[in-house]
Amino acid sequence: MTDIRVTLKKTEDKSYSIIIEDCVLNKIPEIIKDAGLGYKFAIITDSNVEKLYAGKLSDEFKQHGLENKIISFEAGEQNKNREIKAWIEDQMLKDKFGRDSAVMALGGGVVGDIAGYVAASYTRGLPYVQIPTTLVACVDSSIGGKTAVDTPHGKNLIGAFHQPWAVFIDVSTLLTLNEKEIREGLAEVIKYGVISDEDLFTFLEDNMGHIFSYDKEALTHIIKRGCEIKAEVVEKDEKESNLRKILNFGHTIGHAVENLSEYKISHGEAISIGMIAEGKIAIEMGIWNQYELSRLENLINKAGLPTQVPEYMSAEKIIDAMKLDKKSRGGSIEMVLPDKIGHMVIIDQCYGIKIDEAVIKKIL
Repeated sequence: MTDIRVTLKKTEDKSYSIIIEDCVLNKIPEIIKDAGLGYKFAIITDSNVEKLYAGKLSDEFKQHGLENKIISFEAGEQNKNREIKAWIEDQMLKDKFGRDSAVMALGGGVVGDIAGYVAASYTRGLPYVQIPTTLVACVDSSIGGKTAVDTPHGKNLIGAFHQPWAVFIDVSTLLTLNEKEIREGLAEVIKYGVISDEDLFTFLEDNMGHIFSYDKEALTHIIKRGCEIKAEVVEKDEKESNLRKILNFGHTIGHAVENLSEYKISHGEAISIGMIAEGKIAIEMGIWNQYELSRLENLINKAGLPTQVPEYMSAEKIIDAMKLDKKSRGGSIEMVLPDKIGHMVIIDQCYGIKIDEAVIKKIL
């Protein structure tokens, strides 16, 4: 037998900065030019954000002598799919983007996910920059390097880990959001409070009015704390082998609800429903207590988010959808559960807990 060993052990530094600054959008081209990130830039965005910021950003790039092209697709989770990813790549190929190019992901979570996945696969990998313009993207999807598209079988099932070169958060972009879009992001911020920081949870209980009045100080505080928590988790567990699973609180049931609704129920709404359902499972298993679940339910109500699984969704359909979710293991449904606000339970050194289907059926 001939055994030829290919030795590829290496240490790769994939560190990056999350810049949170008012009006930082105008400074991005200069920062990128000074860093020599690329020769040509694909500004990937959606039809909503294109009208607000894409033209201005493109003009700033041109003023700094940076060639760029805006590639915009119709807004909506239903368009985060393999067909749109291929269409974006075709636009880049037609415009002769090469390996010396870079991707700018300008928009919310849908844009960040699909643009990041394009960057991960185009010419086997391009650098990309996350420029989130929604609260949910600022605190969650722009950080951590998870990129993906949805399929009819489930959400985010096809994708890659590909860390951004940098994340630029311009708090001013949130002032154009409507209240529903603020609620979307609050679902993820509430999750951070439950999984890691009771002080953040209390801040939300006390300052919901300031957040919905678009108080920049309050918005900056929850964005900064959300970014810090996610960064701390990702630093310790980039590929979700254990600790990073805690970021999925509410997402196991939530993703199933979102998918079964054909995305008529938004991500934030689905995660809120999922957090309450999974919280009830934690109580049923003797892990959590009713008082803290009530605090969570009251806070979700304050944020104007739903707490009940829609009546038309049967427990059986939700369970089937969860089995297809990437968080399931060996055909078993896995969840992460709190044992108190600010802390998640760990059993046998694992955060992911296999849940009996009978318990899920009872709660749903």
